[in-house]
Amino acid sequence: MELSQYIESKIDKALGKLRSNEELEWVLRRRLTKKEFKVLKGDIEGHCEDAIKSKLKLDDERLAQIRENIRHKLNQDRIKRELYTSAGAVE
Repeated sequence: MELSQYIESKIDKALGKLRSNEELEWVLRRRLTKKEFKVLKGDIEGHCEDAIKSKLKLDDERLAQIRENIRHKLNQDRIKRELYTSAGAVE
């Protein structure tokens, strides 16, 4: 799965056309915690849940919370404006 596909699956209301995958990764590295970004990358690369939990030393509850945090952050207006090309320039 590509980064743009993953983001589109998590965002409730799109604001236009997403930026390139390189630009999206740059924005997400700035806006997510290191652990959130590692979980996101694991999901995109197709790693199984057990592999992600083992590598990052997480339990089921914490992994679910991190994924919910990612979804919440991706739906914040400030971050969404940075993810879409038609919503203005990256700060």
